[in-house]
Amino acid sequence: MSQTTASTTNLRAWLGLLVVLGPVLLVSMDGSILFLALPRISQALDPSADQALWILDVYGFAVGSLLIAFGNIGDRYGRFRLLRIGALFFGLGSAGAALAPSPELLIAARAVMGIAGATLLPSALALLSELFADPRRRAQAIGIFAATFAAGFAIGPVIGGVLLERFWWGSVFLVNLPVIVVFLAASPFLLSEVRATRRGRVDVPSVAASAIGLLLTIYSLKHAAADGVSGAAVITMVAGLAVLGWFGVRQRRLEHPLIDFTLFRDRVFGIAVITGLLPLAAWSATAYLAGIYLQSVLGIPVLRAALLALPGAAVLTITCVVVPAVVDRIGKRNALLICHFTIAGGLLLLLPITVSGGAGWYVASTAVAGVGYGISFAVVADTAVGAVPPERAGSAGAIAETSNELGNALGIALLGSLAALLFRLYGPDLAPTLDATLQVPGLADTVVADAKSAFVTGLQVVAATASALHLLLGAVTLRRLPRTTGR
Repeated sequence: MSQTTASTTNLRAWLGLLVVLGPVLLVSMDGSILFLALPRISQALDPSADQALWILDVYGFAVGSLLIAFGNIGDRYGRFRLLRIGALFFGLGSAGAALAPSPELLIAARAVMGIAGATLLPSALALLSELFADPRRRAQAIGIFAATFAAGFAIGPVIGGVLLERFWWGSVFLVNLPVIVVFLAASPFLLSEVRATRRGRVDVPSVAASAIGLLLTIYSLKHAAADGVSGAAVITMVAGLAVLGWFGVRQRRLEHPLIDFTLFRDRVFGIAVITGLLPLAAWSATAYLAGIYLQSVLGIPVLRAALLALPGAAVLTITCVVVPAVVDRIGKRNALLICHFTIAGGLLLLLPITVSGGAGWYVASTAVAGVGYGISFAVVADTAVGAVPPERAGSAGAIAETSNELGNALGIALLGSLAALLFRLYGPDLAPTLDATLQVPGLADTVVADAKSAFVTGLQVVAATASALHLLLGAVTLRRLPRTTGR
């Protein structure tokens, strides 16, 4: 190959990476961009408490429950084709969300975005292998891919805050459209089709069972948190758990399961996957609740609230970029320990916040915890893949990616429901959410203070609970992982 041809091929590869990173950034950014936008959406559409939570996390559930399935579909029918179809529907879903006139239609549009997002991540990552044949260049590209994904989660609230300062709430969805248009226009010239030889078909009953089981289980928790325990909530919970149980049994009987549960017999793999889930759960829940705290409790304008999130976003992104080089020296075991203990410490910094002040504590919390979040993004997938035999690396990587997406959704669903339950128990009982309560006309100052105090209590309990879970997982990591892990 001549030098000119090699240079042209190299330029095409890097331009292709740049084009692929656009959808990757959108998929991760849309998991968090609504954290500061929800108060505006609540004012415009007046969603109920459980509708507000569904607006936030139906996207993450759709992505997480279908990620592995679409990875298999892409292998059989073509990654590039699936990537373009997913990008098109992601754009259509974004336009539908921006123009949604009701909470129900907004939830439906977010679900479409989540389904489309599940096609983008595995396809985009697979295309990097075609773009970069050289292992060293490919490793650099995958590192950039991971950093972009982490940055999307981190800057989502910031982008949302900047847009809301100037435009209406639908702008946080319309911002996706220019990126999608550029991708659809440029990708045919820079990317080519990639198929992998994979035996077996996608097991449709498994896909349906995983999605339905998760949705039924989480819906029951949301319903109980918002309205109290009822017969319907209990029946829904039992049905959801039964479906998930059947899903697990079915995977053990399939020759080519959707999720290979036997991988969890390796304790390094198991801890790595939980480390992919728990930090995202803690981050999404506290970021969502803190966005409401800053705006609705402290009365901070949305743009300033967005700027307060910048230090934590910067720490997270820089850590994600730096850690792969550092982990070679300290080992993955020590990296995972630092991950859990810094997140736990950062979350505890939210405990001193009050109704009258706490913005500084919020900034300090996100900066300290951002170190742990960045480590989680940077080392989890590599640790999970490295813990299993090479022939099972694909399944391990898919499970690791899925744990991130499910963690993002589960954090809002479970920890967010905990905060909603505490607000219902300790608040003035005029409306199910803080924003809805503050919109009730003629409120006395004491009622407003009680509502804000109940919300702060919920945020503090969520932070303390997530911190305790990270301390527990850190102790398990310290005890169960060998000192040589990752060296």
